[in-house]
Amino acid sequence: MSRSFSFLVNPLSGGGTAARVVVPLARRLREEGAEVEVTYTGSVDEVPALVAAAAAADAVLVAVGGDGMVSSVAGEVATAGGVLALVPAGRGNDFVRQLGLPHDEAAQVEMLLHGEERRIDLLAAASGGVETFVAGSVYCGVDARAGELVNKAHWLPSKLQYPVSTVRALATYRPFDLTLDVDGVRTEHRAACVVVANSGFYGKGVHIAPAAVVDDGELDVVVIEAAGRIELIRSLPKAYDGSHVDLDEVTVLRGRKVAISGAYRGGATVPVGADGEPMPALGPDAPLGVEVRPGAVRILG
Repeated sequence: MSRSFSFLVNPLSGGGTAARVVVPLARRLREEGAEVEVTYTGSVDEVPALVAAAAAADAVLVAVGGDGMVSSVAGEVATAGGVLALVPAGRGNDFVRQLGLPHDEAAQVEMLLHGEERRIDLLAAASGGVETFVAGSVYCGVDARAGELVNKAHWLPSKLQYPVSTVRALATYRPFDLTLDVDGVRTEHRAACVVVANSGFYGKGVHIAPAAVVDDGELDVVVIEAAGRIELIRSLPKAYDGSHVDLDEVTVLRGRKVAISGAYRGGATVPVGADGEPMPALGPDAPLGVEVRPGAVRILG
């Protein structure tokens, strides 16, 4: 039985890359006899109804965009009991990198038509009274600040947006006081950042949690302790190959449920991000909770 597909495309992803990717891909699938519907939307408010319609029609929901698009769709697909497929067309594409999914059109057609389903975990992040599903990771501190800068760096060439924003964030960062509870075990830190990861990659190829696996039912929690700004910038290359976890300043924990509280000294709030999108800031009266949802969503590839 041939599959049918409902493409959900963010036309702004990757500076317009998504729109350019989907047209030839949809044409190839139709040539193979598949039913294909394409919807363009940049509004997260439209996602639940579009996902529910795809699931009701027994169509694979194909998310075409970046990591933020993946997270906005994955939880809705899980709730609707549908099947998800991913076509990378964003700036980072870190979740696709973690899954090892193809970027070339021919391999994508093969995956969509004949790829096997598997179940993967999602994160449920609760902050500011709102719970949201996240595919890749949730993070607080200097990396969330870098994400804020990336989202304002459209004036830079795409290849430079992440590295320039990361160096800018590191050059101006402030450490914050952090209380971390992982499955009931509490630790205290003065940190540059903390990452709660389902996927090992973020920030366009930074291998922040090299041991992370998306279907093991556990979270990898990476704490980078406070250090000098120059020292952090010099150690940045180690994060791309995952060797930073061997540094004395890095702590790696594993668990299923994480609670984070903290603030900058003086009580100022700490920025929080999730798969490239901002979340409510961490503050004295605004903790962050993250739990794993094992096998929450079915995905192709």
